[in-house]
Amino acid sequence: MRKHIGIVACSAEGAALCYRTICTEGPALLGPHAHPEVSLHSLSLADYVACLERGDLEGVAELMLASAEKLEQSGADFLICPDNTIHAAFELVEPRSPLPWLHIAEVVAEEARSNGYRRLGITGTKWLVDSDVYPEKLSRAGLDFRRPRNDERDQIDRIIMDELVQGVFDAGSTQQMLAVMARMKREEECDAVVLGCTELPLVIDASNSPLPVLDSTRLLARAALQKAVDPHP
Repeated sequence: MRKHIGIVACSAEGAALCYRTICTEGPALLGPHAHPEVSLHSLSLADYVACLERGDLEGVAELMLASAEKLEQSGADFLICPDNTIHAAFELVEPRSPLPWLHIAEVVAEEARSNGYRRLGITGTKWLVDSDVYPEKLSRAGLDFRRPRNDERDQIDRIIMDELVQGVFDAGSTQQMLAVMARMKREEECDAVVLGCTELPLVIDASNSPLPVLDSTRLLARAALQKAVDPHP
């Protein structure tokens, strides 16, 4: 029996891409037009941002748990969150969650290791890049990593929060982010880049990136699909 996927949404564009991926790639596993049951719950992005701006991870966790409880009531069997930044609160969420979760950084780390990558560039919001969300999971998987410089973090954060999460896709901004990735390849010797914001795959992919990309949004969706069709508990 297929498991019911619960999506704890934060920003609209990333959550929508994750949901679309589950629905469009489901038929390859299940047959024409088929995909597992999916429920999505979203509290206001403004509530999450307010918590992040004051460094309140307890508040972030409470928001995530509120969605988790509603998704349990809807019949979900497990949960995913297509937002890298708020995984900073994951350790506060998991012990209190009514349902099990897939961790986005664990999914990315496993993909990187299976592809033989050794040193990853981490991109995303400044909150994400400054956090231990990816360093902890990558280090556990035996992978090295590099963060962008402080000025680059500020630049990418502005593009994400002022443009991408608003559905604004500016070619000039995309080129600025690609330039950061090219520098990390050249100067930091990164051999792949983590698209550690679930909106980044909307403007950056294998066709324009100077490095192989680890698309956290689609990788999480695919991991959820595999779990949903796995016959084991």
